[in-house]
Amino acid sequence: MREISTGTTVKANIAFTKAMRKTYTILVPMMAPIHFAIIKHVLLNNGYQAELLQNDGPGVVAEGLKFVHNDTCYPALLVIGQMLDALNSGKYDLERTALMITQTGGGCRASNYIFLLRRALKKAGYGQVPVVSLNMSGLEKNSGFRFTLLMLRQSLAALVYGDGLMALSNQVKAYEIEKGQAARLVDVWVERLVGQFSRGRGYSVGGMRQNFQRLAAEFAAIPCERRPKVKVGIVGEIYVKYASLGNNNLEDFLERQDCEVMVPGLLDFLLYSANGQPEKSRLYGGGGMRTLIYQAASAYMRKMQNIMIAAIAAQPVFTPPSSFSHTKAMAAGVIGTGCDMGEGWLLTAEMVELVRQGYPNIVCTQPFGCLPNHICGKGMIRKIRQLDERANIVPIDYDASATKVNQENRIKLMLAVARENLDKEERGAADAGERRQVQAPDGGGRFRQQVQTAD
Repeated sequence: MREISTGTTVKANIAFTKAMRKTYTILVPMMAPIHFAIIKHVLLNNGYQAELLQNDGPGVVAEGLKFVHNDTCYPALLVIGQMLDALNSGKYDLERTALMITQTGGGCRASNYIFLLRRALKKAGYGQVPVVSLNMSGLEKNSGFRFTLLMLRQSLAALVYGDGLMALSNQVKAYEIEKGQAARLVDVWVERLVGQFSRGRGYSVGGMRQNFQRLAAEFAAIPCERRPKVKVGIVGEIYVKYASLGNNNLEDFLERQDCEVMVPGLLDFLLYSANGQPEKSRLYGGGGMRTLIYQAASAYMRKMQNIMIAAIAAQPVFTPPSSFSHTKAMAAGVIGTGCDMGEGWLLTAEMVELVRQGYPNIVCTQPFGCLPNHICGKGMIRKIRQLDERANIVPIDYDASATKVNQENRIKLMLAVARENLDKEERGAADAGERRQVQAPDGGGRFRQQVQTAD
């Protein structure tokens, strides 16, 4: 139990102890649904009682505004609001409930979420609720929560599977003839993977290779009607990028606008974070053993990512996600890889990569006032457009005071340009096909001109 000073009084932070492990339910805020659904079962399989929070809506925002200043990072407001709303619901035994929150470290305000959460809990009368910090930088240690090597391996595999399932389902559901097939297949695979993990299978290199080959083939077998559509990429601050609560159900909105969506994988952010220490060593020297550990961890994660990419690439109907190494190469000449505050250079590189992959229409999601995103996201749009005129990027601020109607109207303007560009491309392709002429022999041995249309 750690003592902290709050004005003239001294109160204690409640630690999550070993005795709480089997009797306490750990509430985990939702971010990436597919990834987190698998990770939740990693916790369950290792003796923790965990539950993913699904509550959303204006009540969550209102609860967050009560205890978190509006100038604070919007994701912090939402995460804390979601947790407090859950505690207020009456669904949980407050004497047997704990909360889990991540800490990123570095200059991002996310490192301070845990302190904002604890202060909010005390103000709301829930000071007895312990908070578990999930971090890889040693910011806080909880005696009752231990992230073992087995949990780490399974969690990393869960991120890779989540990235693959997300990429495949997005590329299928935009064209599937029977709506809902892709979503149902995602559920089937989450259940399969959870079962394999519980039996100690599915997260080794060999197991992942076998699973991904089967997984990609099953998604490719879903009947689809493929026709030209506006392709939209989503980038931005990690929470607002993935969490429907943070981006006002952006993916669902784009799906209703008849778009195909591409969201870069969550593992890339972990690789970007692991890349930070070796990059600092390269730029400034030092590092030693710490740098070697990060390099080894990064090599292991890239190996798993490459298995996923190879399996998807083997199915010609899909565009495989880019490897982290390839995405990093996209930053060359555009932004320095020493820029690692928040999403840093990764955000810029993802936009460049999406344009080159054929997803030139991009929504850059950013919490209002998030300095790293405004610099590496919004601030780099002009540079990216200079490099590739196809880039059609709209930055969208998400904040408690921002209206959903205004956000969607700005996205619709971007989509209007995207549809004009798509029409031009189709007309250009048709004209080029009609101009291509080949000589074919006629029945009399002479040659005549035959028009060959585009495929």
